[in-house]
Amino acid sequence: MDKLKLIKTLLEDKKAEDISILDVRKHTNIADYFVIATANSSVHAKALAEHLEKELKNKGIAIDHIEGLNDSAQWILIDLLDTIIHIQTKEAREYYNLDWLWSNAERVEV
Repeated sequence: MDKLKLIKTLLEDKKAEDISILDVRKHTNIADYFVIATANSSVHAKALAEHLEKELKNKGIAIDHIEGLNDSAQWILIDLLDTIIHIQTKEAREYYNLDWLWSNAERVEV
């Protein structure tokens, strides 16, 4: 839970919006938790991802890989193995609707 709280705080520090934390352990074996956050632009999404990457590494939290850090940066995925962070622009979040797709997962409050 400390890691989830740290992730949420780091996202809030850089003004991410509508942060959801889902416990997906009962529904998939790819991760224990999904963190979903909205960025207000692709530039904001990149800034959020870079901030997370730097601060998580500083705290000794290993990042397996990052996807989506390209020119469009509509959806950036940061894989910590047990936790997957999804940073999406508002348009991408509405289109892919991960909150609905994983609506059977329990929401976690930290």
